[in-house]
Amino acid sequence: MTDDMTDGRRARGRRSREAILERAVSLASVHGLGGLSLGRLADAAGVSKSGFFAHWRDKEELQLDAVDWAGRQWVELIVKPALRSPAGVRRIFALHEARMRFYADGVLPGGCFFFMAQVEFDDQPGRVRERVAQALADWIALIERLVREAVTLGELPAGVDPGQLAYEIDALGEAAITHARLLDRDVAYRRGRRAVLLRLRDLTPTPDLLPED
Repeated sequence: MTDDMTDGRRARGRRSREAILERAVSLASVHGLGGLSLGRLADAAGVSKSGFFAHWRDKEELQLDAVDWAGRQWVELIVKPALRSPAGVRRIFALHEARMRFYADGVLPGGCFFFMAQVEFDDQPGRVRERVAQALADWIALIERLVREAVTLGELPAGVDPGQLAYEIDALGEAAITHARLLDRDVAYRRGRRAVLLRLRDLTPTPDLLPED
């Protein structure tokens, strides 16, 4: 077998795997990781069942890779765009605003893969729970780091507790998901965005750096 044939096969395998993971994350945002049917997922992704099982030995391996894939999606569509904003309160708000936009744009039919996964696995010990918990810990740590940067720049008071503020920002994002699914989605995302904006404007000595509304 030539190198070109080998590279082509690897590329096809990679595309197949990514197509399955993309579909898995989308479906899991609605039905949860436990609700995924391996056969049905293979059909939905347009691959054979034999091709599907060539990528994963069991359902848990698929779930773990789905968490990782969702994490990369989160970084590409939420974290990286936000980090292009100036450090300080503008970057903190840009991160939250990017999260609200991700939800409002309907990137995932259920709104948020990680919200669903946290609810599903918070009381199920094992590797999937550990991976989901680590993703949440990394997210909170990022917000805390941005808060500390804002304090260093003088855009937040020295007495601000980064852990507490990060908790509040994340909780407001999760509340928006719940309200959007049960009540008026546009109102939910608008209020979710505004809640963090007002919190930051109240805290910062330089509110003119942030939008008024």
